[in-house]
Amino acid sequence: MGTKTRTGLTRATFLDRYIQRFKERLEKFQPFLSRKKTTMSLEQFDEDMEDLIGQVFGQASDQFEAYLYAKIGEGSLLPEEAQESGTHDRERESLHQRKRVLESCVADLEFRKRLLVTRRPGLDGQALQRVTVEDYMASDVRSIHSGATIKEAGRALQKWKVGSLIVDDGSRYIGIVTDSDLSRKAVARGLDPSTTTVLTCMSKPVVTIELTESLSDALALMKDAGVRHLPVTADRTIIGVLSVSDILRAIEDLSAMRVD
Repeated sequence: MGTKTRTGLTRATFLDRYIQRFKERLEKFQPFLSRKKTTMSLEQFDEDMEDLIGQVFGQASDQFEAYLYAKIGEGSLLPEEAQESGTHDRERESLHQRKRVLESCVADLEFRKRLLVTRRPGLDGQALQRVTVEDYMASDVRSIHSGATIKEAGRALQKWKVGSLIVDDGSRYIGIVTDSDLSRKAVARGLDPSTTTVLTCMSKPVVTIELTESLSDALALMKDAGVRHLPVTADRTIIGVLSVSDILRAIEDLSAMRVD
């Protein structure tokens, strides 16, 4: 079990430095994907990245566990066609999973940095309060049955290129499962992805927000509930999903409007 450590994200002055360090690691990682010779072994790179992610986000963070999964998951949640094509494809997908984790770390840090921009003196810190959830939510509701396996959930996340699936029992929505849930609650515990159901690792109850609420309220709810995806409701019926990346997109738009 990983130990809980203090992260380096409490001081805003470090954000630019951390973003640059992760971008440098992404450049160093590229030769592994293109199978070019490098001065560093993959094992050394993994050790370096685990140290950096642990320092920045903490060893109990989603990012740290996602990197461990990318390194040792051996493609257990990959589509069957990828697994059937042999070890080569599994190893390559493991590399791509590492890359996606690093890109996610950069996006997370840049998101935190943009949040700080909205709080600077001279800028309108109320901007997110004037934008509603409806303006930036994804209107597609991607769901999966509670009896589906976590392998099937992983395939659905990859197919639709989303970070979460709402879980239903055939008549109503009963939970939500994210890519983080698959790594933290399933793979990290050694559960068999071919037999373990979504019901085992989904989060419940479903934390929702009305489409007329502000993005500021949505962000506060995400922080309080410790979630990164919020199903959006209209008169208590789920009609879409709002994610942290959607709020990041809103902040980028608002920042561009300030410049203009």
